[in-house]
This record gives sequence, C-alpha cells and structure tokens, in this order.
Amino acid sequence: MYYNAKKERLKNIIYITIILVVALFSTHYIYYKFKEERNIDYNSENIDVVFHEKTASKVALYKITPVTDSVGLSSKAYTFTVKNNLTEKVNYKIKLVKDIKAIKDDECDDYQIPLEYIKVSIKEDKDDNVIYSLADLEDNILKETQIPALGEKDYSIRLWTAQDSIPSGSLLHYHGLIQVLEEK
Repeated sequence: MYYNAKKERLKNIIYITIILVVALFSTHYIYYKFKEERNIDYNSENIDVVFHEKTASKVALYKITPVTDSVGLSSKAYTFTVKNNLTEKVNYKIKLVKDIKAIKDDECDDYQIPLEYIKVSIKEDKDDNVIYSLADLEDNILKETQIPALGEKDYSIRLWTAQDSIPSGSLLHYHGLIQVLEEK
C-alpha cells in the first residue's frame, strides 16, 4: 500500500477545520442563548439593571414548605444591581408582580399560592433584610428609594411560604417578576 503524506496532511487539516467550526458555532450559540435569558432590559437612560441569576427577573416558589422567617432568610436569593448613569440622584422603585405570561404558559392560574401566605425579604447592599407579606405590599412595591450620582446598589430578594400557612407538599406555586422602575 502506498502512503501519501500530502494527502494525509490535507485530510487532517480538513478534519481539524470542521471540528473547530463546529466548536466555535456551538460555543457562540450556547453563550448567546444564556445571555439572552438574563438580558431583560429594565434599563433607561438614567439607570441600568443587571440581574445575576440565569432566570433574570423571574422569581418562582415551587416547593411548599412553610418555614419561619429565619429559615426563609436562608433560602435562594435573587440578586441584581442597579447603577445610576447620571451625575445626579435618580428615584426608582422595586416591585414584585405576578408573572402573567408564565402563569398563562403553564396554565396554572388555579394553582397560585395566595399572596398572604408568601413572605418576601429585600436586602440592599449591607443593610438588614426587610420582610413583608406579599399581600401587605401597596401596588406590589418592595422599595422606593434613590441612588446617588453615578452610584451602584446591590439587592437580594428571597421568597418563602409563611409558617402555619399551607400544608407541605401542596401543588400550589408562585410565578413572579422583579421590576425596577425609574420614577420621573
């Protein structure tokens, strides 16, 4: 059998090129798929909002396990950063609203946890957690505040089911959205 080094080298170069093209395409596709999930744009001219979770602004409570507030404060945190792009203070509010699209997509309107049984905490930077019942929020507003000129604030929000509310293992759940809205 005759061995041709040039043909073998050309064949190897073609294989390597195909593998590199597939790897580059796959990496690009995967990167932008996950990037788009986090790019919910609540940004305005004045503030930028960056969500640090894969779920972006979406929050969910699936497992019904009524717990005390101290245990609830150790549950999964949804984190985000608000950044001021101006050289003056900006007022804004943080809201937690029902995710109507997710409820409609899952066809689970009848399986939503009553808001009075859901506890939520919000923590700004190094401040203490502030705990609310979702039913007690006026217009679903968790916090109304302002950010200093060119400032940046980090937030974490946690959800849990209030102790002595719903029996564990219930099929009820909650779909929500975190909204950061600049006040004009």
